[in-house]
Amino acid sequence: MQKFNFVKTAVVLAAVVLLPPPAWARSNHDSVFKYVAGTEPLPKGCTGKLEVTEPALVFQCAGQSLSIRYGTITQMEFLPQVSKKIRKMKLPWIIEPTSAHGGHDGFFTLLYSINGHLHAIILRVRNEVMRPYMAEIDLRTGRPIESRRD
Repeated sequence: MQKFNFVKTAVVLAAVVLLPPPAWARSNHDSVFKYVAGTEPLPKGCTGKLEVTEPALVFQCAGQSLSIRYGTITQMEFLPQVSKKIRKMKLPWIIEPTSAHGGHDGFFTLLYSINGHLHAIILRVRNEVMRPYMAEIDLRTGRPIESRRD
């Protein structure tokens, strides 16, 4: 009986240590997203936070805020580099995406439509930071995030 309790305790501790924290448990310093490309007039390389709120995804950096309603999102990717399909899109890029690899980072790409016009933002973020966001964003949007992560 003691052996069973020891094993049960070990399993619970392992789950607590290994599972990513839920969104409400994320610390602020872990939520650093870097704007690297897109159609929005944000400063290149500005770092900020991505918040998953009830009505929208909100990216805040350099004192500016960009709110993207879930219903406007048409495609999402989290890949080691921006996909060729996205890079080749004929969008009014303010900052054009590159084919750079992220190393331990990935590129979170959001395509969304406002008044019939397609917009895009591409954020660079560490893989372990993005992981807890992915499930939450997937649930809110009802759309899968294309990802080739381990």
